[in-house]
Amino acid sequence: MLLAIATVTVIIDQLSKHWALLALNDGRTLPILGDWLSLHLVHNPGAAFSFLDNATWVFTLIATAFVVAFPFFLRSVSSRVVLVSAALVWGGAIGNLIDRLFRDPGFPQGHVVDFIQYSDWFIGNVADIALVAGFAVWGIYELLSPSSPNATTHTVQTISEEKP
Repeated sequence: MLLAIATVTVIIDQLSKHWALLALNDGRTLPILGDWLSLHLVHNPGAAFSFLDNATWVFTLIATAFVVAFPFFLRSVSSRVVLVSAALVWGGAIGNLIDRLFRDPGFPQGHVVDFIQYSDWFIGNVADIALVAGFAVWGIYELLSPSSPNATTHTVQTISEEKP
């Protein structure tokens, strides 16, 4: 299941980037929801918000280590929610790593294809959506899970506060 979700994520990400390169290469912006959401092609050498855009190779190195090591971490996970959200994270990381390895200006400094513009905040892609959604679901699950250390600590504090 993990491999299937990650693979579908990568395929949708790469196909959408291919479409964006063909449909938006003339510099135009296609509004979807007025100024709030539109499509506009950029080539991002950095991380989120073009952070450290002159150190692309650093992100390539970190992403490669993450993509290779992540499956070993997942072998100990038993929750379906965590596995599904982790598969989205893994697929998103692979999708952007493919860009860093194989897109211009070349290995290992390729620029990530971004084309989903969220107002004036930032421009991302399907891999970014998978990363954010995966981490968000995972984090919420961990916070709300009865077996979460935060939930246990809260329960212990509540019980101890009720004693006279």
